[in-house]
This record gives sequence, structure tokens and C-alpha cells, in this order.
Amino acid sequence: MRAIVLDDAELNNLLMIEALRPIAHCRPQSFTRPADALAFAASHADEIGVVLTDYEMPGMDGLAVIRALRALPGFAHVPIVMVTSFDQRALRRTALEAGATDFVNKPCDPVEIRARVTNLLALRRAYQAEHAQAARLAQEVAAAVAQVEAREREIVTVLMRAAEHRDTDTGDHVARVATYALLIAEALGLPPEQCRLISLASTMHDVGKIAIPDAILLKPGPLTPEERREMERHAERGARILANSSSDVVRLAAEIAVSHHERWDGAGYPNGLSGTAIPLPGRIVAVADVFDALTSDRPYKRAWTLEATHAFLLREAGAHFDPAVVDAFLSRWDAVADLVSQAASRAA
Repeated sequence: MRAIVLDDAELNNLLMIEALRPIAHCRPQSFTRPADALAFAASHADEIGVVLTDYEMPGMDGLAVIRALRALPGFAHVPIVMVTSFDQRALRRTALEAGATDFVNKPCDPVEIRARVTNLLALRRAYQAEHAQAARLAQEVAAAVAQVEAREREIVTVLMRAAEHRDTDTGDHVARVATYALLIAEALGLPPEQCRLISLASTMHDVGKIAIPDAILLKPGPLTPEERREMERHAERGARILANSSSDVVRLAAEIAVSHHERWDGAGYPNGLSGTAIPLPGRIVAVADVFDALTSDRPYKRAWTLEATHAFLLREAGAHFDPAVVDAFLSRWDAVADLVSQAASRAA
């Protein structure tokens, strides 16, 4: 571990290095110019165990050196010792405020110097070991969380695909909606964890359809008014299916299930909510869900072109959809177009 010795008098540096040389695993390196010492510190921060700096130096005194060292990346916890012939309480207080760790008075006692520096080097090594252990633990926790999240996503996606297997029109609808919802949430500037949860929860937006009779769910032609009302009940049924869960993602999925068919103008269902009374995740999934339905082939219709769907979203912003959500979605249009193209290629 390196020790920086800084004094404008070369003889003082030589005496200090001789005092430090017997310390095991300590490589002292001296400088007479503060700029040179700072440049070396900046490029070797991880290797430096202690800095000993004189107070009185031309151009840049020891206080300025300490402040400059503390401003360097990785130097917040490196012990810094001020070496001075002054024994003024005000100077010591100022040095402590600047970031000094300890003080040594001139003329220096080699035994005292070795004892203090040995202790400070041990402190530095202990901090580095603790920091390295914390970093390893953080990596292990991150890896474990990522594994849990991946399994959670896989389980939810598989279950939803199984539920939607009754509806042959939907195909990979849930996966595409999740992708579009993620793009929208990110474009809105939501925190990464919230974006992830919305994307995952969105896969359960139509879980209530498992309670819809096949005669209605699989009907190839237009629905009667009564059949339409029965179909619309899937929103509330989905919320009931997902209710009272201890899982954050399932609770969010319940909110999305009951709100993704609400309209910005209040003409949606099941509760006729309008504007920001509709939960934001529901407003996000409303756009993602309708967009995918329009751009996908179904037995009763051909997929709309991207141009026609783009025009529809613009037209319905402020009526069916939250204008801010539409703007966010359209801001990622190039990515959206690529996803639609890839889906079409896989279906061909």
C-alpha cells in the first residue's frame, strides 16, 4: 500500500521516508510539489493507504491540499495526516473541517510516525475490505433479485398464456402488451422498478376473460348488446380474481384489470372514470392493449397499418386515451414499428 509524503523541503521528505520504510507492505513516495502529489493521488487512489502533507508550502498550503484530495474520486476515506510546526487550535480545527484525519508536530519522532501510520494503514485496509465485502454482497443480492424477478415474470407469463389459450385470437398478445407498456412507462420517465412492475402486471389485464363463456369469447361475428355487456364484465371479474394478494405485482395487476377499459372522457367501463381518476397503469395499458388489438390480425378483421393506427391514436388522444400517454407512446414510434414488424415476421 502506498504512502504519499508531501513537503517542499526535500530533506524533510527523506527523513519521513526513512521513518516509514520499516513498516511492512508500505511503499512511501515523496513529492515536493503539491500539483505532482495530487496528480499521482488521482491516478492511484485505490493503492494509497495514507497521505502525509506539510502545512507550510509555497503556492498551495496543506489545507488546500487536503481539500483537493478529498475532492478526488475514491479519496473520501483515505487517511490524511497534516505535518506542521504550528500548534494552534484554530489551525487544527480548520484542518479537521478540511478533511484531515490526524496531526504530527515537527520535528517528527520516527517511532511516533511509524505507530500512527501503521494504525492508519490498518484502518484503510479494514475499510477497503469492508467496502469490497459490501460490493460482493450487493452483487449477490442483485443477482438473487434478478433471478426471482425472472422466475416471477416467467410464471406470470406462462399462466396468462395458458388462460388466453381459450382465445385463439390473442396469440402473444399479453407479451406484446407488456412490451408496449414498458416503452410507455419508460417514456413517461417513471422509475425503473415501477416500469418493470407495470410491464409484468399488464400481462394479467384480461385475466377476467377466463370467466367469459366460450360462446361469447370465441364468437367470430359481432356480439349482441347482452353479449357485449357480458364481455365487459371481464374487467371487474379480473379485479376480483386478483384481489387481496400480498404480491405487489398482483395488486397492481388487479388495478390494471379493472381500469384498462376506462376512457379519458369518462365513456369507458366498468366505473365510468375519467381523466386522472383513472390509475396511470390503467391508462398506460389502455393504449398498449388497443394498439396491439388494432395492429394484429383477427378472424373478424385484418390488422390495421401503422399509419392508420398512428392516426387513430392521435385522434383519440383526449377522448379515449390520456394525451400524455399517447405522446409517450408515439415518442417511441421507431421501436414500436420494429416490434410490430418482428411480430408480423414470426406470424408469417
